[in-house]
Amino acid sequence: MRQPPLVMLAAMLLLGSGCASTARPVARPDAAPPAPAAQSQRATRAVDALARRSGETLLQRHVAETARTLGSPIIAGNAATLLVDGPRTHEHMFKAIDAARDHVNLVSYIIDDDETGARLADALVAKRRSGVVVNLMYDSVGSMATPSAWFERLRAEGIVVCEFNPVNPARARRGWRVNNRDHRKILVVDGATGFAGGINVSDVYSAGSFGSGRRQAAGASIPWRDTHVMIRGPAVADLQRSFVDRWMQQDCPDLGDTQRFFAKVADAGALPVRIVTGGPAQDTNDHYRALLSAFEHAEQRIFITCGYFVPDPAMLDTLVAAARRGVNVLLLLPSVSDFWAPLEAGRSHYATLLAAGVRIHERNGALLHAKTAVIDGVWSTIGSTNLDFRSFLHNEEANVIIFDDAFARELEQLFQRDLQRSTEIAAERWSRRGVVPRLRQWIARQFEYLL
Repeated sequence: MRQPPLVMLAAMLLLGSGCASTARPVARPDAAPPAPAAQSQRATRAVDALARRSGETLLQRHVAETARTLGSPIIAGNAATLLVDGPRTHEHMFKAIDAARDHVNLVSYIIDDDETGARLADALVAKRRSGVVVNLMYDSVGSMATPSAWFERLRAEGIVVCEFNPVNPARARRGWRVNNRDHRKILVVDGATGFAGGINVSDVYSAGSFGSGRRQAAGASIPWRDTHVMIRGPAVADLQRSFVDRWMQQDCPDLGDTQRFFAKVADAGALPVRIVTGGPAQDTNDHYRALLSAFEHAEQRIFITCGYFVPDPAMLDTLVAAARRGVNVLLLLPSVSDFWAPLEAGRSHYATLLAAGVRIHERNGALLHAKTAVIDGVWSTIGSTNLDFRSFLHNEEANVIIFDDAFARELEQLFQRDLQRSTEIAAERWSRRGVVPRLRQWIARQFEYLL
């Protein structure tokens, strides 16, 4: 979900004439990469076992390149569950909260005061009354429409609540910039179960996107298509660390003894996983660099699903180069959006991509909000990061990278289901689009640094 236009305008005023983006670098891609990371013996054994099962070395190469790019090891011993759309995701989240015995740490860009929000409040209050520690962070802009009474009820019950980067500068920490937002959707329960992806706490996700297209209870004309993932195992500690680090960065209430959040977690499976989080305070954007590396080293196919696609020059060049060297590059993008500007800014790049052989499909019958990629059938990512300037430069984001052919196959099957409900953009037809859409695309592109 996008920021209100009023906030965009305020950001433009703060940033000044530098908002026109086509010449602006994103995520400082020229920064020196970290030194190669040494994998743990357990992670190496897990990768070797998966590579033997798939009968190829693609997996090993992608693991090695990601570890080299990020400068930190891959964590083995995890299990991952792919969650499609809001109903299934929310059910798994509420089930995990209900099972909590020590703590619940939750951050969400949007928490709406609706049926889903009420259900969340009731679940958190019930756990707090049973003695479970509950901490909640929400974004000041994303949850701007949520009345303060919703949060005050939680505080009154002993739940610790923190507002990320308050819009009111009088309540903000040093270095306040209205354009920097917390776009993460992280839930960590007892340090052993974690969730990340694109799904907020809102009734707009109350209907699945592969059904009959019936209207949702919230009144939206079409359902939202989104993806989340549930992780169990040692890698959850990195989601936990992201929560604690950003909490302490803000002027949030004291978390108390955080040692309890990082108790040793038993293996839940065999999957090698890398959690990638970060935001504007970092010199480099790790997820941006991991994506570029994976695209550059792709040998067979790149399948991208993205709700907001506004690529910077390096990302665009990398996708074009992959297609030109024979990689099957498929983009699944929205046909409609909750904010016109990112949609049109992304479309302004279609001609370049199509000319290189990239195939583009636009999803029908749903508002596409997912942010996933699967590469060569072994490298998968699910998270909150869009392929746009906003995610790579302005937002706090969280993503999960999973190295496994079986999980990648499941994500590819989901991709194919979406393609069946999509329309392919033909280069010849696109070249004949009218003056009005071309003008809209040109205007949106002038401000893509903010999108």
